[in-house]
Amino acid sequence: MDIYAIPQIADRIRGNSYVGRGIVLGESEDGKCAVAAYFIMGRSANSRNRIFTVKDGEVFTEPFDASKVEDPSLIIYAAVRSYENHLIVTNGDQTDTIYEGLAKGKCIRGSLKERCFEPDAPNFTPRISGDMEFAEGGLAYHMSILKSIDAEGTDCCRFTFDYPAKAGLGHFLHTYVCDGSPIPTFQGEPERVAIPSDIDAFTDDLWDALDADNKISLYVRYTDLETKEYKERLINKNK
Repeated sequence: MDIYAIPQIADRIRGNSYVGRGIVLGESEDGKCAVAAYFIMGRSANSRNRIFTVKDGEVFTEPFDASKVEDPSLIIYAAVRSYENHLIVTNGDQTDTIYEGLAKGKCIRGSLKERCFEPDAPNFTPRISGDMEFAEGGLAYHMSILKSIDAEGTDCCRFTFDYPAKAGLGHFLHTYVCDGSPIPTFQGEPERVAIPSDIDAFTDDLWDALDADNKISLYVRYTDLETKEYKERLINKNK
């Protein structure tokens, strides 16, 4: 097995009914763009009752039908925010924690030191986060996962991964291995995935590979490394 082989994103997902929420960070194949993607899936009616919205360059989860919201605490949050030369992408309200930490001079690791996995026993959904850092020396990105150390949720394990950007390479972090009861938590380091130069090709491949019944929303952003201008794609299953 070639440990440096770079699978397509669809190869990581297709046939898996539930990988939960997922973040992809990396650099386009032509070396021109920083690439970030975030998607959500859902099994319950409460989880499926969501859409992504974009406001002033930030991405939020919102209820599709506000009258059907059961518990907004873990499903409504800012998923994508920018702070100076950073782009933050997470699966929960720790987006704001990282934003506030960066404003105090902290890195993603330091910002999340006091945060934990989600209090949704028995699943104890991991908090997954990403921070893309644009600098004169080039693009770098950081990914974090906070997850329970055991089935009882007695303590939190914190893992942070730091990557220099390489053209055509991305890393994929998701909350679950697959469906189950309880749902098995993601294991290991973020998975290597190929990042094409075409935003539409990447968006379509990712969306099409997600399970048709459980996928909810997808957001993809390609940021030009020279001009910092960006293109974005947003897909909501609920329309």
